[in-house]
Amino acid sequence: MSRGAAFAGTALNALAGPAPALAGRAAFGLFCHPLRRGKVLPRERAAHERAAVEELTVAGKRVRVYRWGDGARPVVMLHGWQSRASRYAGFVPRLEALGLTALSFDAPGHGDSEGRSTTILEYREILRCLQDRYGAFHAVVAHSFGATSAFLALRSGVRAERLVTVSAVTHFGHLADEFGRILGLGPGLRTDLRHRIEHLLFADVQAPWQLFDATHRPEEIHVPMRIIHDTDDDMVPVAQAHALKAAYGDRADLLVTSGLGHRKVLGEAVVIDGALDFIGAGPGESGRGGF
Repeated sequence: MSRGAAFAGTALNALAGPAPALAGRAAFGLFCHPLRRGKVLPRERAAHERAAVEELTVAGKRVRVYRWGDGARPVVMLHGWQSRASRYAGFVPRLEALGLTALSFDAPGHGDSEGRSTTILEYREILRCLQDRYGAFHAVVAHSFGATSAFLALRSGVRAERLVTVSAVTHFGHLADEFGRILGLGPGLRTDLRHRIEHLLFADVQAPWQLFDATHRPEEIHVPMRIIHDTDDDMVPVAQAHALKAAYGDRADLLVTSGLGHRKVLGEAVVIDGALDFIGAGPGESGRGGF
């Protein structure tokens, strides 16, 4: 646990005794808003700067979109919480070599996009807008919270030929549970947080914990998928990848790595190779790796 998280958790737990409602509002605010915006890393700079930059608007917020290619055979790449599109820099030349267009975006509240926060529903709307602009996707690649969003989008009219998930958050409730664990929140604050997520953040959504779960109604998603997850992921246990595999059966293969963790996996050669081998495989082929 970082010093900042430990301090915030201690302060919130202390406040929860005399002022539980105030502590609950503060915890909910921290949950909804990224604490930092990811910066473009030196190794990402070259790819980032040669992207064609576009914009779209979702929920009144301008969203920065990046494109490498002419728009044909698009592969859209979704980043996770407190991340940004440039994390996929290592994927770009490989996709271009396959004759594919690489697409990504900074979600609201992230990177160079407007806003202070985003939701899974905004991710879905962004994918719908990009599909309207470029057509159905050759593939979707998604990391962490972005993967959770990809499953919802694919059950909601977004079309793709293949799906690659990396460090996927399979169970939507894990987001609240992991936030509570990182801050060391007491049981009362954890319960209050889940209540606020359900009744404030998603007040118009029926049963969000079920609806946003990546294993919800698996029969509605027919695309072949590759699930990539690291055994040493310290934020999303590899058990969630096994749950995805169990839900989607023969439609999915599972590539398990080790020693990579959660935050930096998109820059690792074994992850890029595993994703691109699958994306570039012909119809009916699964690419190298697998079970």
